[in-house]
Amino acid sequence: MTTTDHSALDSVSLDLLTLLDQADPAVASLLRSEAARQAGTLELIASENHVSPAVMHAMGTWMTNKYAEGYPGKRYYGGCEHHDTAEDLARDRAKELFGCGFANVQPHCGANANIAAFMAMCAPGDRILSLPIKSGGHLSHGLKPNFSGTFYEIHDYDVDPDTERLDYDAIAARAREVKPRMIICGFSAYPRAIDFAAFRAIADDVGALLMADIAHIAGLVAGGVHASPFPHADVVTTTTHKTLRGPRGGLILCDDEDIAKKVDRKVFPGSQGGPLMHAITAKAVAFGEALQPDFKQYAADVVANAQALADALVSHGYRLCTGGTDNHLLLVDLQPRDADLTGADAEKWLEAAGIITNKNGIPNDPRPPMVTSGLRLGTAALTTRGLGAADMVAIAALLDRVMESRGDAGVAASVRADVQAMCDAHPLPH
Repeated sequence: MTTTDHSALDSVSLDLLTLLDQADPAVASLLRSEAARQAGTLELIASENHVSPAVMHAMGTWMTNKYAEGYPGKRYYGGCEHHDTAEDLARDRAKELFGCGFANVQPHCGANANIAAFMAMCAPGDRILSLPIKSGGHLSHGLKPNFSGTFYEIHDYDVDPDTERLDYDAIAARAREVKPRMIICGFSAYPRAIDFAAFRAIADDVGALLMADIAHIAGLVAGGVHASPFPHADVVTTTTHKTLRGPRGGLILCDDEDIAKKVDRKVFPGSQGGPLMHAITAKAVAFGEALQPDFKQYAADVVANAQALADALVSHGYRLCTGGTDNHLLLVDLQPRDADLTGADAEKWLEAAGIITNKNGIPNDPRPPMVTSGLRLGTAALTTRGLGAADMVAIAALLDRVMESRGDAGVAASVRADVQAMCDAHPLPH
């Protein structure tokens, strides 16, 4: 057991920006600018959130100084005593949070988690059935330039062209046609609840494995406002940010011991080297926060805010893909409101007004991916700031003012002032 030398604390007794003012004024300046940008804008990107100060500061600790290749109790380096404790804490909290028997907290991001899961479950060239990115899937589920599309034989199922929702009977028919090794459910731009039990039945019918990528909805699952992929999925991957409100990183979960062993091997040494122990420590902090009772209320508020924002946008004449939302995100089709309005233009105009969004393709989008006919909006970050349903109505009106004006500079400045007042009334976590 090492002795504790609290004199080490003296080296970080100054606050972060004071230290950087002395060590690197250029970096201190850009951090101040970014902090001000976040504090003074409304974050509506569905994949982003605001972490607590505890999570943020856990990322910048002594844990970053250590190589810890391997797993707790089986490291390739000495001196990992406290890193073992931190990783075990993160794993135990993740298992408790999601009600499963195994967690690997080492993936650096969601895509890395998916790489390891693919490698654990499939051999190169195996058939995989997934939703394409054009219909709300993720690039790591089969996009041709991605590892998934390079090393595996990807086949698509799609949303119903009329309802834009998953058609489980059609997916079952597609699975019987393709006979995949693995089926993927879980999406990056699908605003409706996922029926994991239905996907399990489809997988069982064709003898396929089921992988659930819950990167977007992990916080909603943890908060009890979206159905859990357990016990239905063979393996579950996720990011640890987004609705889970942790540091940027990945996570793999399962119950099956044999799959767990394969996952561990495919994370290390299969696809990564040394784990980012500062990020794992911050994951432990975030999982601990998500285990608190108030996180369930947060998750419920995220969904309620998304529904309020959806209703308000519809009242302004916007069409929502699938007709609404069951989760934290909305996919807004801009074409019925203004046939010439693109997602790229809307994103740029709204950013000038202090509202941060991202352009996004809609199902059967006639425009290319860097232009798009839609916007993807999310309420996770707004809810973290304490904004509620009435604020969603106000934000929808601000969005409409900007887009109705087609980016008029005067309108943008006026909306920017309203945004600043809203941000001042609802500061970032501190």
